[in-house]
Amino acid sequence: MELTKRLLALDVFRGITIAGMILVNTPGSWSYIYPPLEHAEWHGSTPTDWVFPFFLFIMGVAIPLALGRRIAEGADRKQIMLKILRRSILIFLVAMFLAGFPKFNFATIRIPGVLTRIALVYFLCSLIFVYIKNWRTQVLLSVGLLLLYWILMTLVPVPDGNPPNLQPETNLGAWLDRTILGTNHLWKQSVTWDPEGLLSTLPAIVTGMIGVFTGLWLKTDRNHYEKLTGIFAIGAILVALGLIWNPLFPINKKLWTSSYVLYVGGLALLFLGLVYWLVDVLRYKAWIKPFVVFGTNALFAYVMSGFIVKLSALIKIPIENGEKQNLLGWIYTHLFEPVFTSPYNASLAFAIAFVLFILGLTWILYWRKIFIKV
Repeated sequence: MELTKRLLALDVFRGITIAGMILVNTPGSWSYIYPPLEHAEWHGSTPTDWVFPFFLFIMGVAIPLALGRRIAEGADRKQIMLKILRRSILIFLVAMFLAGFPKFNFATIRIPGVLTRIALVYFLCSLIFVYIKNWRTQVLLSVGLLLLYWILMTLVPVPDGNPPNLQPETNLGAWLDRTILGTNHLWKQSVTWDPEGLLSTLPAIVTGMIGVFTGLWLKTDRNHYEKLTGIFAIGAILVALGLIWNPLFPINKKLWTSSYVLYVGGLALLFLGLVYWLVDVLRYKAWIKPFVVFGTNALFAYVMSGFIVKLSALIKIPIENGEKQNLLGWIYTHLFEPVFTSPYNASLAFAIAFVLFILGLTWILYWRKIFIKV
């Protein structure tokens, strides 16, 4: 599509986001991570908490650019919906493959997760875009979802006897996940709740819809600077609204609170506007190639990074006292720890090296003009 080709910033921003996702997911040691590269413990936000919603936002931007073209060309709505459903199911199946590998014990496989949320948000945002034509109605629906989630989480008593609360194990969303999915299918680090749970998918849809509205804005006939003015203005307004809402409904990534949606959605707009200004307006492109490579095969890069981590856990290397260490752990302790005096620097250097390794694999596909899409 002509706009997609012209808007190079979208691929660059997607590539930056994927690089960030891999970086924060694969430190050399989870015991030595610089604070900005850790998630907030509960309420609050760090740059790491921005990465996943940025990806949902970017995915939303792409929906009117890709599906809008098919609708404009007169494609049958049923065919479009079948394509949307097919893509969503494939992403979900990839999520289940990664969650289950290598034992595939479906009695304990984690069902929620990053890719599961991507599949759900993509499907529901696409559904809204295809069937609700009026953008004002889409905005009202999005506002309604944020208010509904706020009401459910802060006013509705938890059926197990707890009052409305925003604590990890006793909030309404955690109860719903345990009731519907059971503890065997939730995040193993928490067991009793999941940061990508069912109820918090409602506000996550709005994260994607902020991207959809941005995509619609970018499709208009306005010039670059008019578009940038709108992007920066709305971005600043959303950040401010998120901060204003924060005292009543705290910014929280693990709960995906409504204030978090507005705050991080605004940041996503500001970041996209900055990249758009640098790349598509000022034409500063000398630095973008690695991010374009990541951005054009984003799903492959993310899935491959997770698969390699899982595969590494199966490769055991003997160390002292007859113990064994997985491959990536061995590489970290033997190649990175001896070089860096600070364990924090060693851990960060390992994460950067892993990002570059995945970039190399992705670059092979880019060089051969192979773009994996589901």
